[in-house]
Amino acid sequence: MSPPRNRELAPRRWDRLRDVIRARQVVRVDELCRQLKVSPATIRRDLASLESLGEIRRVYGGAVSLQSNLEEPLFDDKTSIKAQEKRRIAQAALKFIEPGDTIYLDGGSTVLELARLLRDRNNVCVVTNSLRAALELAGAGPRLMLVGGELRRLSQTLVGPLTRSMLERHHFDKAFMGTIGLTLEQGLTTTDPGEAYTKELAMRRSRETILLVDSSKVGKVAFARAGGIEDVTVVITDGHIEASAARALRKAGIKVVRA
Repeated sequence: MSPPRNRELAPRRWDRLRDVIRARQVVRVDELCRQLKVSPATIRRDLASLESLGEIRRVYGGAVSLQSNLEEPLFDDKTSIKAQEKRRIAQAALKFIEPGDTIYLDGGSTVLELARLLRDRNNVCVVTNSLRAALELAGAGPRLMLVGGELRRLSQTLVGPLTRSMLERHHFDKAFMGTIGLTLEQGLTTTDPGEAYTKELAMRRSRETILLVDSSKVGKVAFARAGGIEDVTVVITDGHIEASAARALRKAGIKVVRA
């Protein structure tokens, strides 16, 4: 006799639960029901199982992530998370780049997807603090300038006060940025103060800031503030962003593009 279908799907459902709770930090049962399309009883059983494994903590009406807001996945792990969404976001971002633009590319995994789309664009100038983006463009494509600074191995970026000497001497038409978290109240947040410093400085040297962010980052807050919501011109995200979150961003004067 074959096991029940919901038992067969439990491991996959638990992975989705982990992703949602890790991204949102605090999440309600009714929201999990909507996202996973299962009953409240199923969600409560799954939460009990994850709590017994020490992965989450149940609270009244929902659950809380036990992952610290100081933690961040390794870069190669991040590139595999929501890979299709990131490629679509990058394709949408490409449309904002015009001939003659000087653009800044941040060190996010979604921004790396955009860098890969610029290999044949020799009519723009790219400034970046990302070693991965620089490697993608080292052989051909745009004029390339690499920001100097302290190497942050986790994100493969050059960050901190040493980046100031170059960034303050340049102006960008557009800065394409990534983030670990995005809220109206806290703005952009990341896990490393040095990286936050460089992100904020780059945005302030740009005429427009275009944030490439999958929907799991919206509503999440990490350790270090990397700029305010007022610094962002456009948010390009995936189709799973909650309608209320998109409305709030638009009300704040930000153009929201769903890729």
